[in-house]
Amino acid sequence: MDTSLSRWARALELAKVVPRLGTRSLARVAGYRLQKAFPYSAVRQLRATAPEGPLFREGACLAAPAAEADDQLEVDFFGWTRVRLPADWDWAHSPLPPHRGVASDLPWHRVPLFAPGLDIKEVWEASRFSWVLELAQQHLAGDARATATLNRWLRRWITANPPYRGPNWFCGQEASIRVLHLLLAAQLLQQDATPEGALQDFVALHLRRIVPTMSYAIGQDNNHGTSEAAALFVGGAWLAQRRGGKEAQGWASVGRYWLQERAQALIEPDGSFSQQSVTYHRFMLDTYSFAEVWRRRLAQPPWSPVTYDRLRAAAAWLRQFTDARSGDAPNYGPNDGARMVPLGGFPYRDFRPSVALAYALFMGQRAWDQGGPWEEPARLLGVGVPRAAAPPPVSQTFDDGGYHVLRVGEAVAYLRYPRHRTRPSHADALHLDLWVGGQNLLVDGGSYSYNAAPDDFRYFRGVWSHNTVSFDERDQMPLLRRFLYGGWLDAGEVEACSGDGPREVRASARYEDWRGASHRRQILLTPSALVCKDMLGGQAKRAVLRWRLGGGPWHQDGGGLVGPTGRMDVSVEGVELRRELVVGWTSLHYLERQEVRVLEVEMELPARVTTTLTFTPGT
Repeated sequence: MDTSLSRWARALELAKVVPRLGTRSLARVAGYRLQKAFPYSAVRQLRATAPEGPLFREGACLAAPAAEADDQLEVDFFGWTRVRLPADWDWAHSPLPPHRGVASDLPWHRVPLFAPGLDIKEVWEASRFSWVLELAQQHLAGDARATATLNRWLRRWITANPPYRGPNWFCGQEASIRVLHLLLAAQLLQQDATPEGALQDFVALHLRRIVPTMSYAIGQDNNHGTSEAAALFVGGAWLAQRRGGKEAQGWASVGRYWLQERAQALIEPDGSFSQQSVTYHRFMLDTYSFAEVWRRRLAQPPWSPVTYDRLRAAAAWLRQFTDARSGDAPNYGPNDGARMVPLGGFPYRDFRPSVALAYALFMGQRAWDQGGPWEEPARLLGVGVPRAAAPPPVSQTFDDGGYHVLRVGEAVAYLRYPRHRTRPSHADALHLDLWVGGQNLLVDGGSYSYNAAPDDFRYFRGVWSHNTVSFDERDQMPLLRRFLYGGWLDAGEVEACSGDGPREVRASARYEDWRGASHRRQILLTPSALVCKDMLGGQAKRAVLRWRLGGGPWHQDGGGLVGPTGRMDVSVEGVELRRELVVGWTSLHYLERQEVRVLEVEMELPARVTTTLTFTPGT
């Protein structure tokens, strides 16, 4: 929390922000907490027995795995490291040192998730079943032991996680991810049309856990609602076709309703998503792509026209933010390492497979002129790759979400400005990202961890990890709770992208913070330079401008900085107090971070600052 605020000031800021959260959303969250507290509520009355037998057919021709091959399971963790789980692994513990865990024998609603020093996502990650998809793909590649290994490890998970007990049953979204990954594995193994009874029972167990707390997921106004709705729709419709029943049909109807409602509520007309995060945008879009694949597979009616409009816009948004050369994207917003469709062995930060899949499904087009290996996940899912390619992206302002995208030659600049219709996650107003020839020259900080030490948590989500300005070393908004800012910002004087695209493009925006400090930023992009002008004033004494430098080592050269990809010069109209090249941090993957050089320029206010970054096209 923001310790600079008095108790009464914090209460006042909280009173101001509560109406913006929405009375319906608040009521849903309050209702969920009451359900957990009331002994006879639906969420506390869940009871079931674990399914018996194998979840997938192994086939008479497949040999049983050798014992040594089954002693350990290798699992991808957050897209940047691999861990090995022994056969007797305790699934209520983290595989990462120091291997902390939580109680596994309690009903899910009584599990204490926030144990000291433990990030619960370390426990949940292996139970998202990305390894189920890896083993299914190994089977497709000719590994005769893969399905036997898959069944054995699923049985171990089921034994260690009895229904509705322990941390891995706590979150409806975690249950949803497991459902969708299990069904995707069934599709890859060509067993979804004639599934094993144990698989059907296991999916039904999960859907019974999801549906009682669906209201809470909707109240979050984020990807909880979309992923849980997808699990109910796909899992319910699949079960209804396999074995019938009103219960399964009810799940499918609930999921279908909320998938369409959430598309309209959380995806803006320009394609921006409520969570203001590139990785969460991908997760959401992959969820809808998966739901569309299975809607077709199960011969369900199409979505409403407005739903398709929003999904096409969301696909176009993600293509704008994806670098076609590297597949990477600006490190905007929160990032917990989640991937809904981790097929084909692509790096976590390669967004091209998701864009290609969504374009094939919702646009009927190739995302880029040249095809590539990133189209393989679409083929694995049975989606034909269209021949016609979409026109190349051009400069665009996404005013619903608050983004300028400026394109000139091989350079792309992204200016983030505040449009907070749902609660903001990062204090990144007027953050500027720059990409040239596939390299990220001005980089964002990322998230690192949602349960990090206080200083790290404050740094990564706060103004200090973004390419923008801090006033009097305070954050842009007061942090009232771990995941709740007060004093939401709203941009003014927004000038959309304009100019001669081949030669130059310009855009600008301005905001005033909760204490009256003001920042206006104008940017001009040409084929060989980025010029950024910052006008700073209002109710503050000092300001610090930060530039977080990527693309290789940078060093001071006279009054500027020189790196392998260009040169940066900063001039201040006013009283400059300090200019220093310091060490900062950036986190491209959850729980992973690396050092980055940061130029800090401190000045008295009012002041005008001009930053010029020149670069060589093609580097």
